[in-house]
Amino acid sequence: MSEQNPNPYAADGDPDGKYQWGPTPGYGYPHEAQGYGYPQQPTLPGTPVPYTGPPAGGGAPLMSIGDITVMNDSIVTPSGTMPLKGAVWTATDMSRTEEKMPTVAIVLAVIFFIFCLLGLLFLLMKEKTTTGFIQVTVTSGGRHHSTMVPAVGPDTFHMVMGQINYARSLSV
Repeated sequence: MSEQNPNPYAADGDPDGKYQWGPTPGYGYPHEAQGYGYPQQPTLPGTPVPYTGPPAGGGAPLMSIGDITVMNDSIVTPSGTMPLKGAVWTATDMSRTEEKMPTVAIVLAVIFFIFCLLGLLFLLMKEKTTTGFIQVTVTSGGRHHSTMVPAVGPDTFHMVMGQINYARSLSV
């Protein structure tokens, strides 16, 4: 190999420029010879990492509602960052819960009505389905953002209102 184009994978100090197998020291792998004073400990999946504090740039998120993220002193949305202090939060329940008799109940009632009159008890079966969204709106610092949270059950609105009440307590 010529001196003008040395092998980048050659072992350190190898005059022939032969290829070195494995990771090269200094590329993500601290080495004792680099002056760190300790060899790098291997990290295994699931090994706990020591806490080093919140990340730089505003701290860790406190909570999130849809695509609205509440930080220590700000609200981060896709339409921009707003101040947390003085924010106005609103929620509108646009979901509905329907209760209907499942098809299985009707089929079982007809089948068991022929054999005994107890088949009519299958008509008491009910099935609840919730559809729709909860609209969450935040206004602060002259900005406005709205998001839609899908309703997965009849208690979704109460869960979202709990989060909004917590965000309101932080906005004071």
